[in-house]
Amino acid sequence: MMKGKKWIACLLTALTSLAAAAQETEQVGTLDLTLPRAIEIALAENPTIRVADKDIELKKIANRESWMALLPEVNVTGNLQHTLLAAEMNLGGNKFKMGRDNSNTVAAGATLSMPLFAPAVYQNMKLTKQDILVAQEKARASRLDLINQVSKAFYQTLLAQDAYKVMQESYQIAKENFDVVNAKFEQGRVSEYDKISAEVQMRSMNSSLVSTQTGLTLAQLQLKVLMGVTENVGIVIDDRLENYEDRLTLANIEADEQDLQNNSAMRQLDLNQQLLERTLKIQRTSFMPTLGFQLTGQYQSLYNDHWRLWDYEYAPSASFTLVLSIPIFKATNWTALKKTKLQISELQDTRVNTRRQLSIATESYSKNMASSIVQVSSNHEAIRQAQKAVKITEKRYEVGRGTILELNQSQVALTQARLTYNQSIYDYLINRADLDYTLGRETYLK
Repeated sequence: MMKGKKWIACLLTALTSLAAAAQETEQVGTLDLTLPRAIEIALAENPTIRVADKDIELKKIANRESWMALLPEVNVTGNLQHTLLAAEMNLGGNKFKMGRDNSNTVAAGATLSMPLFAPAVYQNMKLTKQDILVAQEKARASRLDLINQVSKAFYQTLLAQDAYKVMQESYQIAKENFDVVNAKFEQGRVSEYDKISAEVQMRSMNSSLVSTQTGLTLAQLQLKVLMGVTENVGIVIDDRLENYEDRLTLANIEADEQDLQNNSAMRQLDLNQQLLERTLKIQRTSFMPTLGFQLTGQYQSLYNDHWRLWDYEYAPSASFTLVLSIPIFKATNWTALKKTKLQISELQDTRVNTRRQLSIATESYSKNMASSIVQVSSNHEAIRQAQKAVKITEKRYEVGRGTILELNQSQVALTQARLTYNQSIYDYLINRADLDYTLGRETYLK
């Protein structure tokens, strides 16, 4: 009996633990989001941004390594040589040993070497500084791209959220209409056709409501992925697209922005061209002489017939060497120069083509924004007219002068007008985000 109670107690404990764990995994917290907050979290949590920042640090380390090539280099060496049989030299019949058989020779020394004139090292120091600028611009491009993606995902979530609210209200109206028509049908005041039409309208709105709810879930999931937060973290956006209507303005592209000087792709092309030009200068140093200095000092002991190293007699010696190297001919130096010049020319053509495409894109975004502003104004008026039409058809249906078909059509028209209105604001915001990205702006609507 006691064993059975113990088993029941263990089972209840296990079930309680599993239920608590399941409850914890359902949702670990909720984030109240605005666009600046979403971008802030994304920049802090996205791995791409951290990788770009680490790449800058690597380039800075490489820059320090480049000037360290000018510092002296010190090496310490030591060797012990045991001669089994010394070489013998014969000069005109006179033979003599070049050493002693079964003897030890010990030498230990240090060598200091450093470049006195090394053009390649000087140019490489400048090259690594240029590498840092390229890495910083790539990191900036990653931030701009992430801001652009998060902004558009945020606006997509707003669009899905507003569409869900519109469909909720439309479904509620359709349900209320069905309840009224069904009550009248049961009283014999309307035909079965009116009841069926109202029911079809209600079910159609319910299907659209489920579809928009799925779209909202997917939009929120995409935003979470870009922000780098887990799926079980809830997000709440207390905002609506209609709140942005007063901030819709025509794109004001100044002259310096028309030059696309802040566009990351253009800046990277310019920096890469400077990088290739610096590489060309490094390759030209292969035709220049180099001068190096070497100082050597050592202690050595020769021809010892025992292994007691501390009893050897050591003698010091020292010398210095100046090494001058003058390149005369190396065929690959010429081909390397030609290859780099061709890459510079190719990059210049790429820059021209990229600039043309970006100019077209900028103009397109600007025109789309202007078109969206006109559409927002028109759609806002359409909503007002559709709301008026719904009231008229409701009154007409109540007094028996209108049909259920007119009522359904007016409500569908109102729903469509509200969705179109939200869509036009969304289109403006998306084009605004793409324009800011193309012009290299790190600003966004607040």
